[in-house]
Amino acid sequence: MVIRPVYNILLLPDVSYYFKKEFFSGFGGESIEAGSDILFIFLKNEKESGFTPEDFYPIGLSARAEGFGDEDAVSVRTLNRVDLSDLQISDDQITLSASIRPDTEDMSDAEAGQQFAELRTALLRFVQGYQWGLWARSFILQRKNINDLACALADYLNLTAEEKYGILAADSIRTRYSLIIGAVSEFIEVAKVSEEAQNAQKGDQEQLYREAAIKKQIDYLQKELDDMHPENVSDIRKFEKKIESSGMNPEARREAEKVLNRMRQEGKESHEYGLLYDYLDFVTSLSWKAPEVKPIDLDKAEAVLDEDHYGLRKVKERIIQQLAVMALNKKQYGSILLFVGAPGTGKTSIGQSIARALGREYVRISLGGIRDEAEIRGHRRTYIGAMPGRIMEGMKRSGASNPVMVLDEVDKLAKDYGGDPASALLEVLDPEQNNTFTDHYMNVPYDLSNVLFVCTANTADTIPEPLLNRMEVISFPGYTAVEKFHIARKHLLPKAQKAMGITPKMLKLTDGAIRRMIDEYTMESGVRDLKKLIDTLCRTAAVRLVKNEGSSITVTKSSLPDYLGKKQMHHERKLTEKIPGVVTGLAWTRAGGEILFIESRLTAGKGNLLITGQLGDVMKESVQIALSLVKSLYPKESRVFEDHDLHIHVPAGAVPKDGPSAGITLTTALASLITGKAVDTDCAMTGEVSLRGGILPIGGLPEKLMAAQRAGITKVFIPAANMDDLDDVADEVKSRLEIIPVKKVTDVLGKLLK
Repeated sequence: MVIRPVYNILLLPDVSYYFKKEFFSGFGGESIEAGSDILFIFLKNEKESGFTPEDFYPIGLSARAEGFGDEDAVSVRTLNRVDLSDLQISDDQITLSASIRPDTEDMSDAEAGQQFAELRTALLRFVQGYQWGLWARSFILQRKNINDLACALADYLNLTAEEKYGILAADSIRTRYSLIIGAVSEFIEVAKVSEEAQNAQKGDQEQLYREAAIKKQIDYLQKELDDMHPENVSDIRKFEKKIESSGMNPEARREAEKVLNRMRQEGKESHEYGLLYDYLDFVTSLSWKAPEVKPIDLDKAEAVLDEDHYGLRKVKERIIQQLAVMALNKKQYGSILLFVGAPGTGKTSIGQSIARALGREYVRISLGGIRDEAEIRGHRRTYIGAMPGRIMEGMKRSGASNPVMVLDEVDKLAKDYGGDPASALLEVLDPEQNNTFTDHYMNVPYDLSNVLFVCTANTADTIPEPLLNRMEVISFPGYTAVEKFHIARKHLLPKAQKAMGITPKMLKLTDGAIRRMIDEYTMESGVRDLKKLIDTLCRTAAVRLVKNEGSSITVTKSSLPDYLGKKQMHHERKLTEKIPGVVTGLAWTRAGGEILFIESRLTAGKGNLLITGQLGDVMKESVQIALSLVKSLYPKESRVFEDHDLHIHVPAGAVPKDGPSAGITLTTALASLITGKAVDTDCAMTGEVSLRGGILPIGGLPEKLMAAQRAGITKVFIPAANMDDLDDVADEVKSRLEIIPVKKVTDVLGKLLK
């Protein structure tokens, strides 16, 4: 069989054609003879070689060579339309599978004959007024059916290659004939318009054909202009189509058309052409159409969250609640979620999991260090170098109108003469306003109400109150050692091995090695440093594997330093000796919880107070409150302060420290110092104190208790007002600690300084 690619040729079933024999050259035509089977396959775009399967339409046409009119002409009879499959091309040799595609016989022979007769009569009537009418009349009368007539006139009809293929692809006989009749009628009307043969047409159908003919003529002339001046016109036509199909709201469409008209008038030589082009390219690249409402599968969402993240039970429960509300409302609904926690606790990555659970696009925007309000709202186009804001730029990147958008590091927004970015975020995150969010660059409203916003921060303390009020804070507690172990085993190690081409059989990591890595090489609440350590271990193992040290490597607890070096972290451990004036406190840091020691000592002097350890203003005030409390509680013993200097020191002097939660620890240390009674080293405490002797609640309790358990502490005093926060503390931590709630300073001193 001869397979011949064709482009921009109207071929229909049951029609005789004459082709030059050279037409089949290079496609098996050298051996073509009478009776040879031929398969025409239709190209989407004109090309002579270098074909790929994507270059062809899925419907072809079978034919047979009937004979030779002379030595150069081949008579071909078309047969059936065929469906093409398994198309393969090698060195321009084409192989495929084909099956007959039947027509839909929805028109009787009598009706078809009547339509053919009417169309032929219309053509004969049309050609009467022309000099070439006698020749055309003979040409028309030779045609036997509508297919034959359409193919004979194809070179004269204003049909594109795609429209010609569309006629062949129509399964319905009625539809195909309608397309042919419309094309021929349009051809007649175009000719009439060109020659101004008539001033008006009668009948609604003829009027429609005339309008179509005029539009076709305009498109044809426009195409001619495009060919003559493509540098000026092609962009205009591209944006016309984009605006037409974009689904913009009326206000945005008016603005886009206004800019397009200005772009048309300015011309490509204008210095503003590039600015206008960039604007239209941006607004037409956005997704303006309302998103399709997809059902939310909560079981799938739970499975995705559990698969991607270990632990975080309360966080996952709150996310599932949010998704359940969205499923019931069939739209975006509920509070803006703000994930607050230490680095490496999974705040950003859980946003990716939410997007995967919902089947939505995911986009992340980092807000850390932003000072200019224009970074959020965009620049006005009157400025040189104007750009859209990060929010709308993220919408463009996502390519959707309902992505999951993670706004990272909202606690690190800055403020200067360029405006207040945090205030600009109010409109973005407020569900009552963001359905008409207006970026200054676009200058038209855009609906952000379908976007699921998720914000992240290391602390909520630096977030402005108006912005914080629009979000629901969800705390990400630090991971316990057990949770870190499971995360390393189930997530971090497999990902690192896959990234570095190491199979599980090639590298094995014992449980003891993982636990030692957690205990001695990291001191974070999250697992970011743990991931880096595992990556380092895998890289070191990769070197040894490549050097053929063995087909597999097993890293044990004892051999771990060979891969990671000596341990990098030295966590504080509980004191081994009881000393009056030294008490263990609990502190929260951005890396998680840690224990600290409050050390106090009296020296000969005149009642001066010396504070060292880089304490902040709040902590210095806590020292003054603690000193006043001790003097009031121990009036006799406190006389020692009159003829002695008091020195208070908090070790790790190079690290700044601040916060009110060391108040109870300072008070206990001073009371221990003047009474000479040492505090049990198994005890630690946290809590702010008031001048009345009350113990006030503090933050970061889960992280502090984890630090106490890690340091070997067995008894912890906490403010009674913080008892509800114990729900956020892992059971494995609570089971190893005796947690004592206290309301007053005297409750602590009475238990420890007996």
